[in-house]
Amino acid sequence: MTSFGRVISVRGSLARVGLLASNQLGVSEVRATVGRFVSIRCANSTIVAMITEVSSEGNLPESGTYIASASVDLLGEILGGPERPKFQRGVTNYPTIGDTVDLITNQELRTVYAPSGSDQIDVGTLQQDRSVVAYVDIEEMLSKHFAVLGSTGVGKSTGVSLLLNEILKSRPNLRIFLLDVHNEYGRCFGDRSLVLNPRNLKLPFWLFNFEEIVDVLFAGRPGVPDELDILAEVIPVAKGIYTQYQNGDRVVVKRSESRGAGYTVDTPVPYRLVDLISLIDERMGKLENRSSRIIYHKLISRIETVRNDPRYTFMFDNANVGGDTMAEVVSHLFRLPANGKPMTVMQLAGFPAEVVDSVVSVLCRMAFDFGLWSDGVSPLLFVCEEAHRYASADRSIGFGPTRKAVSRIAKEGRKYGVYLGLVTQRPAELDATIISQCNTLFAMRLANERDQSLLRAAVSDAAANLLSFVPSLGSREVLAFGEGVALPTRLRFKEVPVHQLPRSEASISTVPSATSGHDMHFVGAVLERWRGATSSRDVPSDAGSTAARPVLVEAPMLQPSMGLDPDRFSLLKKPLR
Repeated sequence: MTSFGRVISVRGSLARVGLLASNQLGVSEVRATVGRFVSIRCANSTIVAMITEVSSEGNLPESGTYIASASVDLLGEILGGPERPKFQRGVTNYPTIGDTVDLITNQELRTVYAPSGSDQIDVGTLQQDRSVVAYVDIEEMLSKHFAVLGSTGVGKSTGVSLLLNEILKSRPNLRIFLLDVHNEYGRCFGDRSLVLNPRNLKLPFWLFNFEEIVDVLFAGRPGVPDELDILAEVIPVAKGIYTQYQNGDRVVVKRSESRGAGYTVDTPVPYRLVDLISLIDERMGKLENRSSRIIYHKLISRIETVRNDPRYTFMFDNANVGGDTMAEVVSHLFRLPANGKPMTVMQLAGFPAEVVDSVVSVLCRMAFDFGLWSDGVSPLLFVCEEAHRYASADRSIGFGPTRKAVSRIAKEGRKYGVYLGLVTQRPAELDATIISQCNTLFAMRLANERDQSLLRAAVSDAAANLLSFVPSLGSREVLAFGEGVALPTRLRFKEVPVHQLPRSEASISTVPSATSGHDMHFVGAVLERWRGATSSRDVPSDAGSTAARPVLVEAPMLQPSMGLDPDRFSLLKKPLR
């Protein structure tokens, strides 16, 4: 068979190939186009390269011999001869002038993309040759983090569903925690996932650290310094009081202040809002200056307002019933034991907008801290949808502790068995330090120039020329780079079964259904759910809800004989929340 071309120049990881005019291949077979793989026959190996540019312009050497020239990136080489071929990345034997170049054969492609072990998942097929399966190395992808990037509507959510289902299939005991921003993934993982939302989540307020609880109390706005000073002073004391009470000690508020010094504002131990309010109230009672007392009064009002807001039920409702329930909360959230459901889908769309950042911060921080203090015995994959919301490149946007928590997982998580998966449609708005820690990238169609520039900076030189394809990729097409794949690869994700499609992909249509009765009853039902989410705890949040009305379990009350001021006893004698 006549050769496809010959090497006419070599420079570092690049080479120039002259395309021969005399070859007898048909036009459809040649297809010397950008993105095709070629093989360069060297003395001791076969180099695998990718065409990045084709041109018939300029001065071609021996113009009668060559009809065009092509630039190729040298990606790796096949060693071991025809009996035991093995592919490795990088080039040790560089081509020389005149080495023959051929279009890569199907067998060579199979050698390049052959699974190197049992720890591989099948995610689709090569765009160049649909008969060759594209595998991803799970260990490399997870332990060094990964990211899925792509504009809205290119199949990003479907790709995430595919990847996570394949990971679950290959590693049924790996725990996965998915932040589902738009409530899309509830049905994607069947009975292998626990779906949490504001209606069934219990995340006691005392698990929030100081910055997070301040963000909740001040509704996402900066805290008032004077009020923050008071909070920082009384929270450790309230923790000390609760611990004494649990230990059966006689509780005397005034004498307990020194006992609270063993805790900081961030120690994750329980305390009660009634104790917190009584401590603030006691300090207010000692003041003679009226303007100073207003600060204390405002702080008490803030705490009461948030506690009584039905949207915050998941934080404050029966938060202290059962005492120190941190073990149960962590076990439930992070699936330890999994009980057949190793995955948690945290649906965020129903949470109050003011508190979402704080909730995400708590979850990220607890995931990392549990991995840290357990020495990574039970690995967890933490997947963050719409990651640019929580770890913005602009430091003035978003909630600092959330960025810090995501950043800690990105930088140190792999040491403690906490792996990160980022999903975003705006990689340019994502903190560059965090995305640089993701060593496997799945890039789908990206139209924005800034996003493409960031991607160009994130991948190696050998793969950078592939990025010219990013704006023109079709649906389900993806460029995969990094440690998880054998080579920078243009592949097509395989079809996802209907029951695993994210909700937005599967059912939302711009054409209204002819059978849907959009009458006043429909509008009334929507308004009832709408109001129910923000007005009364007794209104079921959806029509199909059969959950019983929550029962307030009264915890043991403090008695006046315990040394409390009788005038303030009425304030304390309330059901605990």
